[in-house]
Amino acid sequence: MKSPVVKRSIVIAGHKTSVSLEDAFWKALKEIASARHVTLSDLVSTIDSERRHGNLSSAIRLFVLDHYRTGGAGSGSGSGGHETSERPAASAMRAS
Repeated sequence: MKSPVVKRSIVIAGHKTSVSLEDAFWKALKEIASARHVTLSDLVSTIDSERRHGNLSSAIRLFVLDHYRTGGAGSGSGSGGHETSERPAASAMRAS
């Protein structure tokens, strides 16, 4: 199944930016934001502020992957976009 990369504009931390993600990741990100009762912009802002390496698109993909690998909506954990096993975004996301 092909999921084309779609470039969308989003406001994070008061600044408009473009993020390119496959449709499946956009859908998953929206589902996670809804389950956590936060806006998509707020969720992406948190992911952006917690990432240590890579670009924002990669950080979002890693966050979504980690979310579903660790149990989904109630887990509250996130990778923050870094390549280590540490999860500093987890505590920030639980506070949401």
